[in-house]
Amino acid sequence: MKNDNRKKYSRKRSGRKGPNIPQKGPNAFWLLIILFGAIVAYLFWFNSVNRDMEHVTFSKLVTQIETDQVKSLKIQDQHVQGLYKDGRKFAGYVAPTDNFWNTLKKHRVDVEVYPQEKQSWGAYLLLSFFPLMLILLFFYFRQGQGGGGGSKIFSVGKSKAKFFSPNSINVTFKDVAGIPEAKEDLKDIIEFLKKPDKFEKLGAKIPRGILLSGAPGNGKTLLAKAVAGEANCPFFSISGSDFVEVFVGVGASRVRDLFSQARKNAPCILFIDEIDAVGRQRGIGLGGGNDEREQTLNQLLAEMDGFATEQGTVIVLAATNRPDVLDKALLRPGRFDRTVEVPYPDLESREQILKVHAKKVTLNEEVDLRKIARGTPGFSGADLENIINEAALLATKADEESILTHHFEQARDKIILGAERKTMMFTDHEKRMTAYHEAGHTMLNILQPETDPFHKVTIIPRGRALGVSWSLPERDKHSQTKTEMLARITVCFGGLLGEKLIFNDQTSGVANDLQQATKIARSMVRRFGMSELGPIDFKVSEEHPYLGRDMQNQREFSEKTAEKIDAEVENIMNQCYQKGHKLLTENMDKLKLLAETLIEKETLLAHEVAELLDIDVRADHRF
Repeated sequence: MKNDNRKKYSRKRSGRKGPNIPQKGPNAFWLLIILFGAIVAYLFWFNSVNRDMEHVTFSKLVTQIETDQVKSLKIQDQHVQGLYKDGRKFAGYVAPTDNFWNTLKKHRVDVEVYPQEKQSWGAYLLLSFFPLMLILLFFYFRQGQGGGGGSKIFSVGKSKAKFFSPNSINVTFKDVAGIPEAKEDLKDIIEFLKKPDKFEKLGAKIPRGILLSGAPGNGKTLLAKAVAGEANCPFFSISGSDFVEVFVGVGASRVRDLFSQARKNAPCILFIDEIDAVGRQRGIGLGGGNDEREQTLNQLLAEMDGFATEQGTVIVLAATNRPDVLDKALLRPGRFDRTVEVPYPDLESREQILKVHAKKVTLNEEVDLRKIARGTPGFSGADLENIINEAALLATKADEESILTHHFEQARDKIILGAERKTMMFTDHEKRMTAYHEAGHTMLNILQPETDPFHKVTIIPRGRALGVSWSLPERDKHSQTKTEMLARITVCFGGLLGEKLIFNDQTSGVANDLQQATKIARSMVRRFGMSELGPIDFKVSEEHPYLGRDMQNQREFSEKTAEKIDAEVENIMNQCYQKGHKLLTENMDKLKLLAETLIEKETLLAHEVAELLDIDVRADHRF
């Protein structure tokens, strides 16, 4: 079916001119070769002219004149050229004194005198600026290579879009793992480009523009290429930043040129990556640079749905990870009719993505990609590709013949927390405090069934962390209960309580724990209605100027209510602190055993902790 469409497309376009792909201009390298050759030819000519000319000193010339060997002289200032009576030529420099002139007259030498040659201003300027002219000429032709044979300053308003012919796109939906919902939404475009008559028969109109929205690394650009590959049609690709220029009006000119090229190759797909660079909300910037961006956006709006816009000829795909900042006029039906969400991959999608990238490396038979997918919740497609590459690098460094499961474990730790800082020196006291800090987190994680299953604990520094107590969710979670959130806050207090109960002191390492606990508690009170204040959303605007909205934070509640919110947050924090204090006090012997073992071994996995403490640890055995 796909090959038939390709033949149909080629018959349809027969007799028409192909895409306006700019031709390369003169090559600056060959220009310099020609210039160098001309200089060498001139030097050869000059050498041949002066090859037989003898250079004589002034005293020798006087002697030759006095012995009647000189036939004629040509004198210009102090330079002299002459001819011997035997036909030989000579040249030199003289001091034209009265005695010299008398000697010439006495021996009847034919003398021609020329006035001193004065250099013109034009020649002086030419010689002065000749090197600069060569440099400018070089860059002129070098820039011309990418601008259709002329300088880029004459083609600055031309589109920078890359053109891909139908036969050059080999990416299809088979190469895009996961995201089945996004693929389904995009099939309408593919069907329209393959069978437009099917839609026209019922009067259906294909979406003029589709916005691919999602976090970075989830495959928006790859998905756009797959659409072009499936539809087997021309594809133009450009970044939103390619429209932005320092010269006013250039961006709008590039938009016009881009759509002009696209219409000449219709039906086609035009892909604009990072459209938020040019499509941000209007009327919020300061200075001329923003005026240029707004002109570019206005032209884009007119091209997508204006008086001269033809229906169905050019389908615009755009990608962004900031749909909240786009201008509302750009998102209305008739321009971007449909927004396709490209989310983080779920468990099934992560497994499929890992299988796609695993084809490029050598895996050991023990590696279970399903388990790796379960152990990487929240990873994007790019993160999953990176974890396979990092595991391959670690296996290579270890001189392994294939990638083992523990290489993926190390790779995941490195991606999330950073590389191990093995050279970092600890005092015995610092190491003990870190061990009890992480042991406190671990114990509160194990003792609360509402938390995510415990995975491992280590006091080996990674990145900015001196140690880590790690838990992983059993499945992809889309919401959390109040009980689960309270348990998370309690776990956050584990490090602080571990330090205070043993050393009656605390370190600055609890700062991030307290920040996370406070953030969860405030969200429970203000956003989720999980407090005595009731199910009310106490909204606080946290927009920033670059979003094109409020210039400062604004709250939609009174000062009295703010005090109640603070009191409720404090109450939640105190309850969780007291609960954590009680759990650790009742299990002090296990806390000390875990911390002392951690000082010795530095890293303990879930099953090792369960065996050590002889308690039921909901261990996560996925890796």
